Amino acid sequence: MILTLNRMGRGRFVLYAIAGATSAFLLLPVVFIAFLSFGSSQWLQFPPPGWTLKWYEVLFADPRWLASMLVSLKVGLCVMALSIALGLPAAFAIVRGRFPGRAALHAFFISPMIVPVIILAIALYALILKLGLNGSFLAFVAAHLILALPFSVICIVNSLEGFDISVEKAAIICGATRLQAIRRVTLPAIRLGILSGALFSFLVSWDEVVLSIFMASPGTQTLPVKMWTTLRQDLTPVIAAVSTLLIVMTIAVMLVAAFLRRRIAR
Repeated sequence: MILTLNRMGRGRFVLYAIAGATSAFLLLPVVFIAFLSFGSSQWLQFPPPGWTLKWYEVLFADPRWLASMLVSLKVGLCVMALSIALGLPAAFAIVRGRFPGRAALHAFFISPMIVPVIILAIALYALILKLGLNGSFLAFVAAHLILALPFSVICIVNSLEGFDISVEKAAIICGATRLQAIRRVTLPAIRLGILSGALFSFLVSWDEVVLSIFMASPGTQTLPVKMWTTLRQDLTPVIAAVSTLLIVMTIAVMLVAAFLRRRIAR
């Protein structure tokens, strides 16, 4: 008995050690980039010779960085709204539909997650050039929406599959129309999936760089494209400052999502 307990204790220690090492492996680059953003060196030097907020001041004083942040924010919000507006009816068709090819339709909606992004970028670039929309806001939204839509579809489909449809039918029996039952019963019940799809869609758009490079023009760039062009020209700690802000924003979005999920669950 004692031997068994000792083995269980050693096994638990090994599991904790593996989990700790994996967490450190994932978190160390994030920690390093945060430290570099406060370094006083004009290069990405670690450990920093001193500490300063200079690079954040340079970042927020440069209108080009602010403009690219604004473009990313606008595109991300539009993509988030459109992904839910399109993903919601698509999810209902996939889960509730009774027509041939329903599985193929599901596979079609999630195919952008499987196809290499560079292939999508080249195809979209040729189409956008033909339409004369290169560098336009519409081009960014359309390109990002292709990558974001599968996330909203998957989240909403999972929520719909876990929803007890008999509750909706009971509302219809009590006198509600099908549309009223969906609006007042089904949608509130699956709002967690809708919220998750919206947040994932925003983060996919906010972080996307490959498609954005092909869609960008000298006058219109998203934040990841601005970071990419700056890395090619001048490797200063401003990049570390921008990266740190992106990390903080992503963590903030995930914390808000977790908070809302807990409130919805209650």
